[in-house]
Amino acid sequence: MSEGVDTVGLDTPPRLAVDRLLDDRQTRIIVCCGAGGVGKTTTAAALGVRAAARGRKAVVLTIDPARRLAQSMGIDSLDNTPRKVASAGEGGGELHAMMLDMKRTFDEIVEAHADAERARAILANPFYQSLSAGFAGTQEYMAMEKLGQLRARDDWDLIIVDTPPSRSALDFLDAPKRLGSFLDGKFIRVLMAPAKVGGRAGMKFLNVGMSMMTGTLSKLMGASLLKDVQTFVAAMDTMFGGFRTRADATFRLLQAPGTAFLVVAAPEPDALREAAYFVERLAAEKMPLAGLVLNRVHGSGADRLSAERALAAAENLEEGGIVDQESGKAGLRDAAAEPPGAEDRAERNAESKAGRKIARKAEGTAGTTEAAPAAESTPPHDTASGGDTAVVDRITAGLLRLHAERMQVIARERRTRDRFTSLHPEVAVAEVAALPGDVHDLAGLRAVGERLAAGVPAGA
Repeated sequence: MSEGVDTVGLDTPPRLAVDRLLDDRQTRIIVCCGAGGVGKTTTAAALGVRAAARGRKAVVLTIDPARRLAQSMGIDSLDNTPRKVASAGEGGGELHAMMLDMKRTFDEIVEAHADAERARAILANPFYQSLSAGFAGTQEYMAMEKLGQLRARDDWDLIIVDTPPSRSALDFLDAPKRLGSFLDGKFIRVLMAPAKVGGRAGMKFLNVGMSMMTGTLSKLMGASLLKDVQTFVAAMDTMFGGFRTRADATFRLLQAPGTAFLVVAAPEPDALREAAYFVERLAAEKMPLAGLVLNRVHGSGADRLSAERALAAAENLEEGGIVDQESGKAGLRDAAAEPPGAEDRAERNAESKAGRKIARKAEGTAGTTEAAPAAESTPPHDTASGGDTAVVDRITAGLLRLHAERMQVIARERRTRDRFTSLHPEVAVAEVAALPGDVHDLAGLRAVGERLAAGVPAGA
């Protein structure tokens, strides 16, 4: 079993030991990947906060258009330069954070690998400006570029990457190859040909061999855009090989020892299906998978009471014929006058009374905050007046139904998780309990980090 994994049992997936992973000084890069909307940014930030508290010098690279990370870390804004999070290094470590500026990263590459005159021409080119701001796959490619830059500086002993919120989690791995294919494609080679031939020969080649194609492209793209593209390709010619070389180097870095992938998902079919695809892709690419972080998992501290029993108890309370309202006791009428089935009703009433006790505990995990005080402050059922008893029964029935809904959610999430683990029993899993609200500060990130380290949902 690899570092960062605890063996649990034959029927249970191994538990992801997050603290062990963070404490391992051989781990230099952690990549949080997964589908959009599953909590990758929060997970990456919480890992960074916890790593700093455990003595690591960490930097978190995020690609988050909502800018939640800066707000939660108490920073006014994040940009393409790592900024120190002042209050996150209480354990002797340090935490820096940055948010990828896709265009600025592209500009930095041009400025670093072209002479001043050519760099100015490229940066001013309209086609380049469009390409650097929104070409499909550019964001993912630039995230890889920035990762390579951070690793080369060696200023941090841990880099945590929050991958882009792509339509597919696989885009992070595919983007460099797609951009390389674009740069190597026939269209680019055709546009580069006149510049490569040069002089009158080049013009002759363009006029004779490409007149038909150029005319067609001019109609499709417009003569001005075609000229911009040709100028851009001519200026970038010597840099194309550098893009491919750096992309290949970063890809190898992701495969190397010291890199750990965390697949982040929610306990929902679509998210776990995407996670399964990514697990299989990582295995095919021989990239090191540390485990699965399953976010927003629901638990209950009263899971002894099943959904079925809770609903039955709620129905008994709402029917009103099971409890003797005059005496406040159930099943104690004159035995001779009791109709057949009285014993069954008394048993159901006892279950309802037990359900009241469990409901108060279940309320805390079912997300209700208003009803609990009323239930706690109302006199016990045996001594309350008829009106108070009806109120208590109504509140208790509502709590029981909330508990039943929570237990149904838990059961559905477990079935979904079990389908994933049956396909990938070797993947270590850390389940993170669902929080009552959004994470908006360092205290919230620390709480998420504690749940990550525990690896199991609260009440489970």
